[in-house]
Amino acid sequence: MMTMALEMKDITIDFPGVRALDQASFQMDAGDVHALIGANGAGKSTLMKVLSGAYTHYTGTILIDGKEVSIRSPKDAKDYGIQIVYQEVDTALIPYLTVGENIMLNHLVSDMGKKQWVNYQEIHHNASKVLEELQISVSSRQLVSSLTLAEKQMVLIARAISSKCRFLILDEPTAPLSKSETDQLFRIVRQLQADHVGIIFISHRLQELFEICDNITVMRNGRFISEESIKSVTVNDIVEKMLGKKMDEQFPRMEKTIGEPVFEVAYLKDTDKVNDVSFTVHSGEVIGLAGLVGAGKTEICKALFGAAEKVEGSIKLNGKIIRPKTPNHAVRQGLAFVPEERRKEGILVEEDVKTNITSANLNQFTRYFSFLNFSKEKKVAAQMVDQLDVKTPTIETKLQNLSGGNQQKVAIGKWLVTDADVYIFDEPTKGVDVGSKKDIFTLILELAKRGKAVIYASGELSEIIGITDRAYVIFDGQVVKEVKTKEVTEEDLLYYSTGGRDE
Repeated sequence: MMTMALEMKDITIDFPGVRALDQASFQMDAGDVHALIGANGAGKSTLMKVLSGAYTHYTGTILIDGKEVSIRSPKDAKDYGIQIVYQEVDTALIPYLTVGENIMLNHLVSDMGKKQWVNYQEIHHNASKVLEELQISVSSRQLVSSLTLAEKQMVLIARAISSKCRFLILDEPTAPLSKSETDQLFRIVRQLQADHVGIIFISHRLQELFEICDNITVMRNGRFISEESIKSVTVNDIVEKMLGKKMDEQFPRMEKTIGEPVFEVAYLKDTDKVNDVSFTVHSGEVIGLAGLVGAGKTEICKALFGAAEKVEGSIKLNGKIIRPKTPNHAVRQGLAFVPEERRKEGILVEEDVKTNITSANLNQFTRYFSFLNFSKEKKVAAQMVDQLDVKTPTIETKLQNLSGGNQQKVAIGKWLVTDADVYIFDEPTKGVDVGSKKDIFTLILELAKRGKAVIYASGELSEIIGITDRAYVIFDGQVVKEVKTKEVTEEDLLYYSTGGRDE
């Protein structure tokens, strides 16, 4: 029997109120690009945190080249050549340091106490060498704070490669990337594969797994389900194993009535990010803001919600002009916003589920002298958890202990409590599994059925086609095309999203 380069056997780990991993297993060989997938909460990220030394209170066995090893800290993992690039790249980099200093950070820390002086010339020379090897077009002397999200991710990969790296874990690496940026990432992955680096690839974008991966491991409910060659399975096979059941049609169908205009935006501007954007949303209607990464969708959403620098133009709600100057002001005027960066802007990760769900409408839960009505708060939070099918041990569980998809459900749920007139969703399915996506689609359509006006901003063009009634295609901060989505294809949207014009 051939010895695998990496094996994890019978890994079990518990957190308060939940068993996150239950005798889970995983194995891969050197130079293998191996997909690790499962629904949100399946345990894949937890398993990789065990491997990278972030969680130490586990039981089970880890073997490298057939020999049992002890990984009880991030340093242990790095000593064995295991590196991880987390989904939240901003938290892993120091923004006020240069690219070179961030890339060589591990070396700087290990050299502390050995050297009195930092040789910055050597740091930038070595960092530039790594960037050149990976063909990453970023200067080592550039501040990390000035980089795009994609560039930050490349810097994290460069940091991992600057050390002895045998196994590289990429957690949702393509979630924030455009098609061209994803292509660049795949080029780097193939380059590392040629150098016999094993890549563990976690992603909810199932189609891309067939482009880059060799093998696939599926997890469900903290357990190992299957390991197969990617060539031997289909997307439907994978979905069925992830969910434990057959997947019905992804986009639910729901009868709804589209009424009068509710939300009218005219000539919206925000410095150079948003340029004369105009659109209308009717009651009971879901309109899409379609566009690629960097097109300006997020900037439009923030401008509408009072979270932008200098906004000009006209915004009308139910025929009356409103001027949201802050998010708090926008909420009081009837707007709700689920942002793209949920951990930074959409939820309070250190607080529990109950607090998060009720946080956007505390007035509903206060009695005389502004004291919270705890029993009412618990009752509403429990109802919302049940309605959204949030997987959590209790409503007192801290949000940071939930999976990404369940965090996103809570981020949406807190706005359902407010009963707003206009709901703005910015990339609401980012990092969410196929089962949770369908739950989110159903929630959005139910809002429209209740007569709410819904704005759905996304670069996932299949979702724009599947869930919206009309779409405004955004390119370079402008609306370049308005379409009825049932009359167009993804290819049509992509054409306009890349700057195409009607002849």
